[in-house]
Amino acid sequence: MKKVLQIMISGICMAATHSCDSGFDKMNINPIALTAVNPAYQLNTTIVNSAPVYGNLSYETTIVKQMITPFSGQGSAANFNQDNRGVTSGNWNTYYRTIIKELADVVAKTKDDAARTNLYNMARIWKAYAFMVLTDTYGNIPYTEAGAGFLTGTTTPAYDNQEAIYNDILTELDAASNGLDASKAAVSSDVLYGGDVDKWKRLGNSLLLRAAMRLVKINPAKAEEYVAKAVAGGLMQSNQDNAVIRHTASFSNPVGSSLNGGQSAFYYLDDEFVTYLAANNDPRLASIAVRYVGAQSGADQVEAKANRSVAVQIGMPQGYDNTTISADVAAKKLASLWDYSQLDRTRMAALTAPSFLVTYAQTQFLLAEAVVRKWATGDAAALYSEGIRAHMQQFAMYGASTAIGDAAVNAYVAAHPLHAGKELEEINTQYWVASFLIGPEAFANFRRSGFPVLKPNPYPGSDLKTEPFIRRLTYTDAELNVNQDNVQKAISAQGPDLLDTRVWWDKK
Repeated sequence: MKKVLQIMISGICMAATHSCDSGFDKMNINPIALTAVNPAYQLNTTIVNSAPVYGNLSYETTIVKQMITPFSGQGSAANFNQDNRGVTSGNWNTYYRTIIKELADVVAKTKDDAARTNLYNMARIWKAYAFMVLTDTYGNIPYTEAGAGFLTGTTTPAYDNQEAIYNDILTELDAASNGLDASKAAVSSDVLYGGDVDKWKRLGNSLLLRAAMRLVKINPAKAEEYVAKAVAGGLMQSNQDNAVIRHTASFSNPVGSSLNGGQSAFYYLDDEFVTYLAANNDPRLASIAVRYVGAQSGADQVEAKANRSVAVQIGMPQGYDNTTISADVAAKKLASLWDYSQLDRTRMAALTAPSFLVTYAQTQFLLAEAVVRKWATGDAAALYSEGIRAHMQQFAMYGASTAIGDAAVNAYVAAHPLHAGKELEEINTQYWVASFLIGPEAFANFRRSGFPVLKPNPYPGSDLKTEPFIRRLTYTDAELNVNQDNVQKAISAQGPDLLDTRVWWDKK
């Protein structure tokens, strides 16, 4: 019977040659599928995906002693100075799989399109930002050939050394910032500035200042050269210029999502961070911290026990796990390890809390340092005070309950002037505070400047071999497997693939 049917079908097709094939090509095309993506939307995708994620708490924010978890297992990382490749891969996977891939495509699509010159230069600026995060985290990385898989079929990109990467980042930021033109078509869909070219220029030049200052230990002459270019081009002028992602219920804050979900009881404010803020009568502590006084478990951390008073805040020290921390719990007369201070997940870690990436406050501090180094003109003390003021005023963006009043801001600024002989330490310690929750930048500036002065994590069994602090994160296992030859060349040039190998600009 089956054979008869086959013969009948064959005969029908032979009798009507076109009827069996006609329309099949059209039927196989999805009429609602995208055939092209607007590169402006691709740029937006890269920007919103740049928001710091929960994994930054495990390494960067813990290394600089702002947050800490005593819990081991899959989350073991900087809390124990351990090399956890499942966590060190976070920035690598986020940036290469989504951000760099999309930015490479946007740049390729717009490079020769005169009608989209502003979009082209905006993409170049954000690409430089993204690569700074990557190279500051890992050191030598794929750069020239990165993101080219769909464009050229390059699936095992070569690694560039960090010196070459930074040389190109500086050139790109300078050229892209100067290439922006308010007389050309605006990118009105831009999620950062709504297409405001002047604000993008100020962002590009502020990033140029940041990149230049990375070189203070390794190439001060080049640092000074590009500081001058950044200042001449025009830096951020107020908090209105901040590069900030405004989260919504549809795209919630990644850190907030974790801390309001299954990870709510895992992370605590570090003792050194809380102690510094409290000792200096810093009003920011009242906006950052909450302590669930008397909590006996994570489930016991309920609003009825919440106390946001500065006087009761107690940070968790490093050097312990969830078992050995009992000694400190007893010494401080706490109810349990769940009784330490936390980042307030109803305010700064709320689902809709903004994510700051590059800020006016940070820029003021970097400019103040440049003035101290005589690489720029100006009043370092005034710039320093303005940086503090700007960061405190920035808290209003988290909501009314987090905003810091003018009287408190003025009192703190007046009580904390810049002292002669201590400028670099004071400027960069305030940079540390102003970079809270911006893990990659806090980690990078700590290594660059050597400030604040922090105590090394004393946890026994550290994976560190030669350094008291983690200096970089290690390459991913996946990269070691699929791009082994290029990774090994990078390791040979840079040094062992360890947590305490210094990146190029982090000269001892």
